[in-house]
Amino acid sequence: MRFKGLDLNLLAAFDVLLESRSVSAAARQMNLSQPAMSAALTRLRDYFADDLLVAQGKRMYPTAFAEALVPQVRETLRTVEAMLATTSRFDPAATQRTFRLVASDYVVTAVLAPVLQALPRLAPGLRIELVLPSDAAQSDLRDGRADLLIAPEQFILSDHPSELLCEERHVVVGWADNPAFAAGGPNLDAFLAAGHVSVRIGASRDHAFADRQLNQMGIVRRVEIEAPSFSTIPWMLMSTQRMAVMQERLARRLMAAFPLAMAPLPFAFQPMREMVQYHRTRTSDEGLRWLMARLREAAYRS
Repeated sequence: MRFKGLDLNLLAAFDVLLESRSVSAAARQMNLSQPAMSAALTRLRDYFADDLLVAQGKRMYPTAFAEALVPQVRETLRTVEAMLATTSRFDPAATQRTFRLVASDYVVTAVLAPVLQALPRLAPGLRIELVLPSDAAQSDLRDGRADLLIAPEQFILSDHPSELLCEERHVVVGWADNPAFAAGGPNLDAFLAAGHVSVRIGASRDHAFADRQLNQMGIVRRVEIEAPSFSTIPWMLMSTQRMAVMQERLARRLMAAFPLAMAPLPFAFQPMREMVQYHRTRTSDEGLRWLMARLREAAYRS
């Protein structure tokens, strides 16, 4: 298909070329031969009258003009994708779509797991790609590399729509034989005196919601271990007197598999609003609406 003399298939090639900055890597990603991808780059150069990618040594670098085109091309591709998703009715029993979700291991364990267990029955051809939060999570959503971003309200984008998935209470968790949990859980003095396990997320080691909130409240814990994920916490609590602040849904699931105890926090603590966010061009995507409905059902039941 051509629009004003441009083969629109070349826009997809442009996007992959600019992301990979390699003709051979782009060819593999698009299941094309290397000569075919080289020909696509030549046609793009001819159309835009610009080199777009310039070889320096063994690497290729985009020109300033190419970098200026990237957001426009990606927005165009997202709009076309949204149009196709909107005009074709979504049938979960017949779909072969793939959805890429950015979600923490807490969300995967506490909310997504029941949905994933039901997919072979509800949508046997549906494929889910799970990606842990990282520094690139927000740009992945903006650029269409992620379909849904599931995160606390403080971490979502302001320029794309989002919906409440669930409100989550936090609890304090410890080894089942920890004496501090024997009589209803630790008081504030015991909580502050104990060693703690906290969670830092991604390559930038961002504080999780609970740690941020505690810092804002001026509650200083004696952190003995900083874990890379919520699912690693049980091994660091068992056979110790340590404690961890954790989402209640996750704590209940982990207690079914590990000898853990949980108790209310010994102070007031605001609930976490877990949101699900999607690109603004995907508002009418029936497939995403179906998937978000399943996520809300699972969150409500858990």
